[in-house]
Amino acid sequence: MPYRRLPNTDAARMRALKVALKLSQETSPVQLAFSQVTLNRLRTFVPTFEAAVVNYKRSYSSTVTRNRDYPKLMRKAKLYISHFIQVLNMSIARGEMPPAIREFFGLMEYGNKVPEMNSESDIIRWGEKVIAGEGERLRKGMAPMTNPTMAVVKVRFENFLDAYHSKKIHQKSAVRMQGDLKTLREEADSIILSVWNEVESTFSDLPDDMMRDRATQYGVVYVFRKSESVPVVKPVVRELTLF
Repeated sequence: MPYRRLPNTDAARMRALKVALKLSQETSPVQLAFSQVTLNRLRTFVPTFEAAVVNYKRSYSSTVTRNRDYPKLMRKAKLYISHFIQVLNMSIARGEMPPAIREFFGLMEYGNKVPEMNSESDIIRWGEKVIAGEGERLRKGMAPMTNPTMAVVKVRFENFLDAYHSKKIHQKSAVRMQGDLKTLREEADSIILSVWNEVESTFSDLPDDMMRDRATQYGVVYVFRKSESVPVVKPVVRELTLF
């Protein structure tokens, strides 16, 4: 006996729901093979599920697009912050600034080394430190650093920071939407199962083949096992008679 295969993707679920809904619009309530209670669930649910799937796909596409630029913004921020610290250390090495100047940037313990920035949090922490440190130096009347200037470093850092916060917001939104969609998928499966069970029950007095044929019209999917597959009929090869 072939077995039913319930949909396991959003597209397949939507297809099954819409087939049943379309048939309900073309069939009188008396002749419809599933109940009005299930029909009401179907009518109410389909627009909600369809909107949720569309919104999730749109959000996913937007996230992929944003993530494409994110590594570049992150690398640029790290590069400019690191370069600023390197230039500071070279100025100290040339005797143009005293080693104590590192105190403004929280760099005393690092000496002439650039601290590691292997994570987003590292880049954010050191970006904030160098911006605050340079601002404090300038307020004390000291000459600004150049090549790169803090203005350029700040632009690169803020571009990354904006992308970072946007990424976090989209991640939270995606998690929430996934949770909502998971609940809706469970409801979709429940409605589809109700439709299919009721349809098969309605046609249960018919011969199996006819029952499956009628149920298929309502979107029920049947799968034949390998042992039940209809054998392929090989074409008959006629022998040619030579005269």
